Amino acid sequence: MNAERLYPGERIDDLQINNLKVIQHREEFCFSLDAVLLAHFATVRPDDRAVDLGTGTGVIALLLTARGINSITGVELNGLMADRAVRSVQLNRLEEKISILQADLRTLKGVLPAGGYGLVVSNPPYRPVGGGYLNPRDSMAMARHEITATLMDVILAARYLVKYRGRFAMVHLPERMPEILKVMSDAGIEPKRLQLVYPSCRKSPNMLLVEGIRGARPGLKVLPPFIVYRDDGGYSEEFLTYYSAMLGR
Repeated sequence: MNAERLYPGERIDDLQINNLKVIQHREEFCFSLDAVLLAHFATVRPDDRAVDLGTGTGVIALLLTARGINSITGVELNGLMADRAVRSVQLNRLEEKISILQADLRTLKGVLPAGGYGLVVSNPPYRPVGGGYLNPRDSMAMARHEITATLMDVILAARYLVKYRGRFAMVHLPERMPEILKVMSDAGIEPKRLQLVYPSCRKSPNMLLVEGIRGARPGLKVLPPFIVYRDDGGYSEEFLTYYSAMLGR
């Protein structure tokens, strides 16, 4: 397969980290800031085997390699997105580190090993069906609404995959914080770190980053607010520090 083969509507985007690039389609779901923030927020250990649930075009898996993880499985239900992820992995010559599995995260038992991973991450659909505008293009709807996987489905899949004392990190909506923390705790993944992301210091948070540990005792650490933009519209020092850290500078 020619990794740089592009189909109509596709493009190659530069992630601005480690010369990584990703193949995306201009009319379908494309990665955004939440993927970058999650890839940096997750606690990473070099010997981790990791899984990215709902990997899309593979952007989080790609970014995790920049943080030193050498074994990542990206799980993606949508065949077109999974194909782009495969080609993105090949484009970056990361076949030895990243594998893409086209599968339903609700039916991973017997497909991937139970308790076989030190880290599981997910940037799941944020909104329940009936919550917000439903995009008529199926792939966009699947990425934004819980059509094929609910919050519970994602967390139960993570619980199946993550080993004892392993970590599950997720990005989601602040408005669903009580539900997220309860479902994680009930599943045996105790929330341990939480951070709210603000577009600017004058606006309410629009993202939530949370990480839990399987089998841990209760005790949640709330990190300082993360602000993306300064009042003048430029990126904040926090955000620029994130990118510098990803680059190893």
